[in-house]
Amino acid sequence: MSHIHFIGGEKGGVGKSLLARVLAQHFIDRQLPFVGFDTDRSHGALLRYYADFASPVPLDAHDSLDRVVEAAADQPTRRVLVDLAAQTQAGLVRWLDDAGVAEVCAEIGVGLNYWHVMDAGRDSVDLLASWLDGAGAALPLVLVLNEVRGENFGLLAESGLLERAQARGARTLRLRKLPDALLQKIDGAGISFWAASQPGKLGLLDRQRLKGWLQRTGAEIEALGA
Repeated sequence: MSHIHFIGGEKGGVGKSLLARVLAQHFIDRQLPFVGFDTDRSHGALLRYYADFASPVPLDAHDSLDRVVEAAADQPTRRVLVDLAAQTQAGLVRWLDDAGVAEVCAEIGVGLNYWHVMDAGRDSVDLLASWLDGAGAALPLVLVLNEVRGENFGLLAESGLLERAQARGARTLRLRKLPDALLQKIDGAGISFWAASQPGKLGLLDRQRLKGWLQRTGAEIEALGA
C-alpha cells in the first residue's frame, strides 16, 4: 500500500525539511521505494540533498499537488514525501477539499499522513491549535517534537493540545537532539545523511554519532508504522 507523507507545520525554521531528509534516508536505508516533492521555491532540502529522488512542485495552481496522488497511484508500494514550505497550509487544505483527495485516496488504497513539525516555542503551539481547529485535522496526524530546535516542550504540555491530538488518534515522534555543530558540518558540505556517514566527510566519532541518531530515529519511525 502506498502512503503519502505531507511534512508541514506552517512556520519556517521548525525543522520540516530536516524531517523530510530523515524520512528520505530512512526509506533508502530500508530499501523502501519512494519519491519526493519539494514545494520550496528558494532552497528546497529534498532537491539539494536527495536530488535523485525528488522534483519541484511549486504551489502556484489549483492542481499543483495532483502529481503527488498520481505518483502514489502509479506504484502501489511506493512512499511519497511532500516537503511543504512555510505558509503553504492554506493551499494544501484547499487542494485537499476541492479535489476530494481523501475520498480518492481511500478508493485507490493510498494512505495519508500529515507530519506536523514543532519546535519548543509558542508559535508552534498556536499553529497546532489552528491545525486542530481546521479542516485539515481530518488527516491522520503525526506530531513531531523537534528537539534539534529546543528540548523543553513545556508550553505544549501546558496547552492540553497534545492530549487533544492524541484523543483523535495522533501519534508522536520525538526527533532527538543532534549536536548543532555536527548538523552544520553536514549542511555546509551540502551532502545527504548517507554521504555524511561515509569515510572522508566527517570524523570517526561524528560519523558514529550520526549513525546512532539515524538508527534511533529510524526505529521510532518504524514503531509509528510509517
